[in-house]
Amino acid sequence: MADKVLTCKDCGAEFIFTEGEQAFYKEKGFQNEPQRCPDCRKIRKQQRRYNSDFGYGAKSGKRY
Repeated sequence: MADKVLTCKDCGAEFIFTEGEQAFYKEKGFQNEPQRCPDCRKIRKQQRRYNSDFGYGAKSGKRY
């Protein structure tokens, strides 16, 4: 297994999907490669956390 160069679907930047990351994904049973670069993944995670903190997440069931 070799490193792969992927393109982020949000910002269009190329990023490396390392052998180690590929092994981790396989071990966890993930079937899809990452679609976002690490920076965009971090931003998206923060947005999800922010939305759930203020009642906009799917888990809360609340809508304002």
